[in-house]
Amino acid sequence: MTDESLGEVEKVLLHISDARRRAAQAADRLEKSGVDLDVVRALRDAQLELDRLHRGLAQGTYYARPEDTLRLAV
Repeated sequence: MTDESLGEVEKVLLHISDARRRAAQAADRLEKSGVDLDVVRALRDAQLELDRLHRGLAQGTYYARPEDTLRLAV
């Protein structure tokens, strides 16, 4: 990975983390205020999806291995 691509991935991961945190905080606030549970459930689902997205992007970039390294040399 180049420095440029690493920087771009870092920015996206930061935004995903921020969105996940905001979804969690919103769900907590709304749950305490007694709002419709469907809204809270949707925010919790969004939080989980953002967790998965963050993990997938990190694994697909930081821990990805080039295809050539996966081939057996004969």
